[in-house]
Amino acid sequence: MLRLKTSAFLCCFLFAATGAAAQVGQEKAAEYFKEADALCKAEGGRLWGISLCGPIVIADATTGTIATSRPAPTASRPRALGFANAAMMWGDTRWTTVVWQLIPQDRATRARLFGHELFHRVQFDLQLMVNEGDNSHLDTLDGRYWLQLEWRALAAALTMTGDARTEAIRDALAFRHSRHAAFPGSADQERRLLINEGLAQYTGTVVAFSTRADATADVTQQLAEAAAAATFVRTFPYSTGAAYGLLLDETSPGWTRRITSADDPVDVLTEAASLTATPDVAEAGARYDAAALRASEVARDVERQARLDELTRRFVDGPVLILPAGRNAAFITTGLTPIPGVGTVYQQYRVSGDWGSVETTGVLVSTDRTQLTLSGPFKTDGSTLTGDGWTVSVAKGWQVKPGERPGSFILARVQEVGVRGDSGALTNPRLLFVGCPTSEERVPY
Repeated sequence: MLRLKTSAFLCCFLFAATGAAAQVGQEKAAEYFKEADALCKAEGGRLWGISLCGPIVIADATTGTIATSRPAPTASRPRALGFANAAMMWGDTRWTTVVWQLIPQDRATRARLFGHELFHRVQFDLQLMVNEGDNSHLDTLDGRYWLQLEWRALAAALTMTGDARTEAIRDALAFRHSRHAAFPGSADQERRLLINEGLAQYTGTVVAFSTRADATADVTQQLAEAAAAATFVRTFPYSTGAAYGLLLDETSPGWTRRITSADDPVDVLTEAASLTATPDVAEAGARYDAAALRASEVARDVERQARLDELTRRFVDGPVLILPAGRNAAFITTGLTPIPGVGTVYQQYRVSGDWGSVETTGVLVSTDRTQLTLSGPFKTDGSTLTGDGWTVSVAKGWQVKPGERPGSFILARVQEVGVRGDSGALTNPRLLFVGCPTSEERVPY
C-alpha cells in the first residue's frame, strides 16, 4: 500500500468524512482510470515480465460509493473495500483497490500511488510476497539512529557518481550492518518488508517518472520525508526499497527478473557491485552529521518511554477486552508504537472475522498477530460493545467472558449450558453473553 505525499507514508485505513464530499466522483474516477491505464501500457511488462494492467476499484467506505474500471462482479464486495489501498479478491478476480479519500491531487504522486498498487495486484503471480515480521527495533533509539544514517547515505549515493557514489553506498551498508548487529534477527525482519512493500514503491516510482533524473529526484525527496514519520516500523521499506531499486538498476540491469522472495535486495546490490561496508563506521557517520542526529534521537527516546508507560497502563495492566485476530485488517501506520515483547499499538484499525468486526482508534496487536486488545472499560448494547474510541459488533454465536487476569475479558465462541438428561443431551440449553458487568454475574443474551 502506498504512502501519501506527506510524511505519513502508508495510509491503508481511512475514517472517512461524512456527507456528499466523500462520495466517489464518477467523472474524476474515470480520469484516474485512464491515467493508470496509460501508465501500465507505457510500462508494458518491462520491469517484471508481466503487465501491471488489471481491474481497479475506487471506493469510499462511509458512503458505500464506488467506481470501477470494468463492470463490477455480482459477488459481494470485499469487507475492506473503501478502507484499504490493496489488492483484493472480488469474485474470482484480484482487483487493485484504492481509497477515494487517499488519492493525491498531485498527478505525479498519484501516478506513483497507482503504480505501487498495480504492482501489488500482480505481486502474488510473481511469487514476491512473504509473511511480514516484527520490526519494532526501528522504534528504538539505536534502530532509528542507524536507519536515518543509512537514508542519508542513500540520498547521497543517488546524487553522486563514480567513486563518491561507491563510498556513499558503502557507508549505507556500514550503518545497516551496525543496526543489524545491535538487533539480532532484524536483517530478515526488514528483508521481508522490503520484498512486500519496497519492491512496490520502487515500481510505483519508476512507472510514475519517465526519466531517471526525475525518479532520482523523487526518491531523494522520499528519503528526506521518511525521517519525519512518527514511526519507522512499517514505513521504512518505501523510501528504502525505492532507493536500493534505483541503485540496482545501475549496477545489475534486469535484476527485477531474477529476484525471488527469499532474496534481500540490498544483498543483491552488494553482490552485483562487489561492495563491502565502510570499516570505520564512526568516520562514516561524521560525514552525515551523526552527532546532531544522535542528540535529537536521545531527546525523542525520553518522550517515547513516557508514551510506552502510558500504553502499557492502558493495554497491558488495565482493564481490557481481548479479541481474536481477524481478516483483511485495514489500518494506518501513523503513530504506530511497539510495546516490546507484547505487540504494537495502532491508532486507527479496522478488521472483521468470524466473531464480528471492530473499528477503533486504539488497539494492541499481539506480536504473533493472533489477538487484538482493546482498552476497557466498555458498555454493551445488544450485540454491540463500545469503549474508549472503539466499537465491536459481535457476531451470532460469540460471547464475552472474563479473562485470566482480573478486569480482563475475552471474546469467545458461545457454549451451550444446561442440564444433561439420561441420553446425554442438553435438556435446558441456554446461550450466554457476557458484557462488562459490575459483578461476576453473567448477562444473558
